[in-house]
Amino acid sequence: MTVQFTDADREREYSPSSCIGGNYAPFLQAYADLSAHALDRHAVRRDLSYGVEPRQKLDLFLPAPDDGAVAVAGTPRPALLVFIHGGYWQELSKDQSLFAAPGALAEGAAFAAVDYTLAPHATVHDMALECRTALRWLHAHADEFGYDPSRIVVSGSSAGAHLAAMAGLRSWADDADLPAGLPAASVLVSGVYDLLPLIGTSINDALSLTSADVTAISPLRMSALGAPPSVVCWGEIETGEFKRQSQAYADVLAAAGALTDRFEIPARNHFDVIIDLTTPGTLLGDACLAWLRAPR
Repeated sequence: MTVQFTDADREREYSPSSCIGGNYAPFLQAYADLSAHALDRHAVRRDLSYGVEPRQKLDLFLPAPDDGAVAVAGTPRPALLVFIHGGYWQELSKDQSLFAAPGALAEGAAFAAVDYTLAPHATVHDMALECRTALRWLHAHADEFGYDPSRIVVSGSSAGAHLAAMAGLRSWADDADLPAGLPAASVLVSGVYDLLPLIGTSINDALSLTSADVTAISPLRMSALGAPPSVVCWGEIETGEFKRQSQAYADVLAAAGALTDRFEIPARNHFDVIIDLTTPGTLLGDACLAWLRAPR
């Protein structure tokens, strides 16, 4: 059930920077710096088109050797971690979303960062369809690049967690289901899973959501039956609403038999929590990397 707030309270609760004094620019710079470091150290297939629109592109890192060769018979193909960035559906891009690539590669997994068309040039519904199209493209090209199509894990932060959750839901009214087993798992970090409370906030200025829109694009208002095994987590330094929404969606997934873990990450805020995505020895990193390690 949606908590009732004054307009000012709701604005604050859905402004994650309110927990850190309002300035989140240093965290965006950290994303960019770490992503640039990943590009310097690792080979990457940049700007692969999964559709015809300018933002329908992705970057793909493959474990060495970066030749897409099929593994020796009997050797499992690597898993693929797909990351969908946040930014309230209206900022950031894949170019600041490559920071988890080195950690995935260190585990012998591939990594892809997905771009999608931002508001106001696309609706949230359109963005979710784009992310589903990107997953279909990655699944269809698994043989070409040499990763395992049955071990594609989707992850996302904030708005990206919403899109990752939407990508894994079945029985869309206006889109065919993804191939069976796609994605193999979801790692959802600090997401927004019910968009209704955003109406009336400044966040909606670019999104133009109406109450009629939210049922079809809010995971909390959709069936989770058939959803992939999912991890749901959030930072300790988050607003009450971000924590409540994560807990509520974890409850929905648990009822559908699709929740594998939920947890709060101490001393992390809405912006730095995702940097741990593939860092071993961290709560989030260990939970994510468990899906990427080769089966024994």
